[in-house]
Amino acid sequence: MRRVLWWELAGFIVISLAGSALHFVFEWSGYLRAVALIAAVNESTWEHLKLAFWPGLIFAAVEYPFLRARTKNFWVAKSLALWIMPVTIAVLFYAYKAVLGHRFFPLDLTVFFLAVGLGQWASHRVMTSPPVGSRTRQIAHLRLVLLTTAFCLFTYWPPQLFLFGDPISGQFGIPVI
Repeated sequence: MRRVLWWELAGFIVISLAGSALHFVFEWSGYLRAVALIAAVNESTWEHLKLAFWPGLIFAAVEYPFLRARTKNFWVAKSLALWIMPVTIAVLFYAYKAVLGHRFFPLDLTVFFLAVGLGQWASHRVMTSPPVGSRTRQIAHLRLVLLTTAFCLFTYWPPQLFLFGDPISGQFGIPVI
C-alpha cells in the first residue's frame, strides 16, 4: 500500500500545480473555446472548481494502470476525491468570505490546496480499504459521470445562479472577447 500512498502524494503535487496553471491557460490560449472546457474562463466559483476537477480526473486516468491491480476500489476512491475537492473549495470559500466580507487571494490558494489534499487523502483511504459492494461502485461511477457532464456543460451553458456568475464582470460563462 506504500505505492498507493506515493501515487496519492504525487497526485497532490500534480493536481495542485496543474490546477494553479489552469487558472491562466484560457487567456494564454488566446481565448480558445475548446480550452474553456478545462481551464477557468472567468472568476466565478464554478470556474475555480474546474481547477481541481480536471487535473484530478486526468491524473486518475494516468495512475489507474499502475494501481488497478493493487486496489479494488480505485474508481470509487477517485469519484469520492473528485466530489470532495470542489465541495470543499465551495464550502470553505463561502465560509471565509462570509467571515471576512471579501475575497483574499492567499486564502483562496490555501482553500484550493486543502481541498486537493483532503481529496487525495480520502482517495488513499478508500483505495486501501476492503473492497466495496457493487451498489457503492455503481453510485461512484454515476457520480463521476454526472460530475464530468456538469463540468463539460456548465462552462458553455452556465445556469444563471450565483455560483456561475463572475463577480468582477457580472457575466456568466465564457466572456465575449
